[in-house]
Amino acid sequence: MSHPKPESKPESKSDPKPHYAGHRQRLRDRFAKAGAEGIADYELMELLLFRAIPRRDVKPLAKSLIDQFGSFGAAIAADPARLSETEGVTENVISEFKIVQAAALKLSQAKIMDRPAISSWAALIDYCNAAMAYNDTEQFRILFLDRKNVLIADEVQQKGTIDHTPVYPREVVKRALELSASSFILVHNHPSGDPTPSQADIDMTRQIIESAKPLGISVHDHLVIGKGSHVSFKTLGLI
Repeated sequence: MSHPKPESKPESKSDPKPHYAGHRQRLRDRFAKAGAEGIADYELMELLLFRAIPRRDVKPLAKSLIDQFGSFGAAIAADPARLSETEGVTENVISEFKIVQAAALKLSQAKIMDRPAISSWAALIDYCNAAMAYNDTEQFRILFLDRKNVLIADEVQQKGTIDHTPVYPREVVKRALELSASSFILVHNHPSGDPTPSQADIDMTRQIIESAKPLGISVHDHLVIGKGSHVSFKTLGLI
């Protein structure tokens, strides 16, 4: 004769909470008091992971992501396909990362739009770094300026491969005319991380300059964005 299985007891209030429960609240409290400056990068990553993974110790995953991608920013900006290859990274995690990345770009862009590019140069560089430094493929964007050098538009013109982006000078100039821009800043990234301009970069820039000049449109600068550094054609004497 079989005996009925004993009923499982409901969890009581005295049952111990997971060890990470108190850690989460302590970290949130510390962040509330000290902000991002008062916590390590992996702890900031933990705070993001708390939302996406509500019932698990996420410290190992936070540290793993930063180790794998090299920095907090690089992990947040990483391609979703690469992120999904990391054990423990779910669709919810990727979604949280992309929301944070989009918000950061919006905040950076707000500091430069409708303002003189020269006086906002540091903020402009910060924005370009945030938008392009961690891309796995080349991207070519144009920052259009009016007669007072105020930034009136920021557009991605082309996306390419890991080491090449097709750029068509006539299309660049045509768009400048459509926006009534007096000048523009060319920007592209080098996924390799080395921002040194290639001969192809130099030749392409000269072609755009020659196409724009007869129409009274000038190229203010060409920035090449690497990982953690950039170069300016104007500073190098190439413009």
